[in-house]
Amino acid sequence: MQQDLFVKICGITNLEDAMHAVRCKADAVGFVFYEPSDRYISPKVAAQIVTQLPDHVSKVGVFVHAEPKYIHEVVSKVNLSAVQLTGNEGADDLVGFETSVIKVFRIKPDFDVEVMRNYIVDAFLLDTHSEAKFGGTGRTFDWNIAVRAKEYGRIILSGGLTPQNIEAAVRFVQPYGVDVSSGVEIEPGKKDHQKVRDFVARAKNIPLSYSEVEPDE
Repeated sequence: MQQDLFVKICGITNLEDAMHAVRCKADAVGFVFYEPSDRYISPKVAAQIVTQLPDHVSKVGVFVHAEPKYIHEVVSKVNLSAVQLTGNEGADDLVGFETSVIKVFRIKPDFDVEVMRNYIVDAFLLDTHSEAKFGGTGRTFDWNIAVRAKEYGRIILSGGLTPQNIEAAVRFVQPYGVDVSSGVEIEPGKKDHQKVRDFVARAKNIPLSYSEVEPDE
């Protein structure tokens, strides 16, 4: 059965880049609500951008070690479709959100996919581990880990993706979705429009297939 690839352009900081991602047929845009990030955007500015975006585009809030109270406040203020959570959240910490939930795992070479078993979320985002930063590393990780992780849910592949390697990544992993930030930038927080166009076009050009889960008897 044919599956459409979910493509998210992350690290959006301005309306021009958001609208360009939409025109390029991206399925989602991501806003980073983590102040130390070079791609941080205030909830107020993000809310202004979101009012201009079509309903069918997912608006994802990216949070790092954030308190639930703050997350809920931003979800309400910005009118987010999903929250993307990086931190020490346990499986029980990811219930009670009024949006879709994407749990981030930062992948080291010895990452054990078994830790994903107990999480009930809408998707997992797998990114390259870095001691220096959360996301936007520009580095890939061993995609074999992402292939194994698919046993536990929908996988959004991230980490070092670019217009040059996205076709190879999608063919190899066959993920539910892909996420890009630094790979389509002029500088942190400012997108290169040609790279965004090329990334989305090439990502969506790869046929995907998957087996539907058999219904319970």
